[in-house]
Amino acid sequence: MKRIAVLGSTGSVGINTLKVIRGLGEGFRIRALSANSNIALLSQQIKIFKPRAVCVGSLQSASELGLKLKGRGVRVLAEQQGLAELAGYKGIDKVVVAISGSIALVPILAAIERGKDIALANKEALVMAGDIIMRRAARKQARIIPIDSEQSAIWQCLKGDGRAKLKYIYLTASGGPLRKKTSRQLKNVSVKEVLNHPRWGMGDKISVDSATLMNKGLEVIEAMHLFGVPAEKIKVLVHPEAIIHSMVEFVDGVVMAQLSATDMRIPIQYALTYPERLSNSGVTGVDFLKIKSLNFESPDFRRFPALSLAYQAARDSGTMPAVLNAANEVAAGAFLKNRLRFSAITRIVEKVLSRHKNTKDPDLGDILAADEWARYEAERLVNN
Repeated sequence: MKRIAVLGSTGSVGINTLKVIRGLGEGFRIRALSANSNIALLSQQIKIFKPRAVCVGSLQSASELGLKLKGRGVRVLAEQQGLAELAGYKGIDKVVVAISGSIALVPILAAIERGKDIALANKEALVMAGDIIMRRAARKQARIIPIDSEQSAIWQCLKGDGRAKLKYIYLTASGGPLRKKTSRQLKNVSVKEVLNHPRWGMGDKISVDSATLMNKGLEVIEAMHLFGVPAEKIKVLVHPEAIIHSMVEFVDGVVMAQLSATDMRIPIQYALTYPERLSNSGVTGVDFLKIKSLNFESPDFRRFPALSLAYQAARDSGTMPAVLNAANEVAAGAFLKNRLRFSAITRIVEKVLSRHKNTKDPDLGDILAADEWARYEAERLVNN
């Protein structure tokens, strides 16, 4: 019996995780759930899955939910402290981290401290503090299994082969909803256009990152930590069909690619069942007879400079990746609230990076301080 906690159960990854678990049937139990503000959906999930503990984003929501659940034996927690407690909760074997943003860092560290396996759909925490997370995970023998389709693909392609024999990782990108826009057109794209992703149904913030290609830049830094390789060994390829989710090339010239339908339930299920592979009738395979071609392009660094900024932050290391991530979260959030033009997102991030004094070998305190500084600086630039 695998006992699961799902942090971020009302987002797209969380919802699909619960669908996968229902499809798998016996052998999996939900023991804890968390949501930020969608209390109505969380209440439905509680009714179906009967967790022992839940966490919500505010003390007020926790109080209201606690009254509704009175007498049902469900512990209600709140805010980041509650997330950390939930992640380390007794009786949980695996924590699915489906929360986006830097708020996931503390609960990830809490889960690691208790030696729990983590199915990770959050890239920001690894971008901020990848060295710290991976060192602590190794010390506590806590496995970190990626859920994102690209990182899951790399994980599967590398299985059984030493990373010393790895030549390159190829991260594939669909190109997002703005792939064919000119530089002039990109200046005035709307929020609606940005959220209309051609291949994946995702949350708003990650949809913005996909449109700027910052999402792929964050994945480069994430892959550095997950697989222990420098940025120079990670290449980005635009692959509009999104059938090949990523590839690895070994020193002998052999390339291993992972192909599947564009269905996030596939990498979610593998992260839950690893190292086993179980059937799931709700997931379809690839119909090779319907695939007319597989196309690849180099990313346009001029039209999408966020990717260049991410590579530079990866090379600089230290606190630069945390600053990159924090400034981007603020700028992307401002765009979603129509406070900022699309083309200004990357300019804000670039300015904040240029003003940061890097700490090369940071501890957790240095990283959190850099994150806070970058948010303040980015917000100030947005307001101006």
